[in-house]
Amino acid sequence: MLDKIKNFFQSNVLDAEQNATSPEQLAMAALLVEVMVIDGDLDPHELDSISATLSRMLELTSEQVNELIQLSRDEVAEATSLYQFTREINAHFDHQQKMALMTAMWRVAFADGHLDRYEESIIRRVADLLHILHSDYIHCKIDARENT
Repeated sequence: MLDKIKNFFQSNVLDAEQNATSPEQLAMAALLVEVMVIDGDLDPHELDSISATLSRMLELTSEQVNELIQLSRDEVAEATSLYQFTREINAHFDHQQKMALMTAMWRVAFADGHLDRYEESIIRRVADLLHILHSDYIHCKIDARENT
C-alpha cells in the first residue's frame, strides 16, 4: 500500500490500537473505487454510494471520505492486480464482512441505474478471489438491487 494512504489513516482515522486494520480498510475503499472507475463513466451516484458506504462502515467524516476516495483512486490507477486488495480482505475479514463488502460493490454498480458488463465482471473476479460461493455472490447482487 502507498505510504501516503497509511499516513492518512494514522493521522486522520486510526488511533495506535487500530493501526493494524488500515490496510484492509484501504483495500475495501480501493475495491469500491475500482467498481466505479472500471466502466470509464464516473457517475456522481456511484461516488455517493461509495461515500455513504465508507462513512457508515469506517465512521469517517465527509472530508476524510473524500480524501480516502482520492487516495484510493490513485492506488487503483497504480495497481496491476486485484490481488493486492483481496489479499488484505482475506487476511482480515470474516465471511459476514466479505458479504457486506460484496453487497456494497453491487450497490456502487447499480447506483447509476445501469449495470455495465465491466462492473459485473470485476465484481465476479473479486468474489472468486475472496472465495465467495456463487450462491452468496447472487444473494449479494439481489440484496443490493432490491435496496438501491
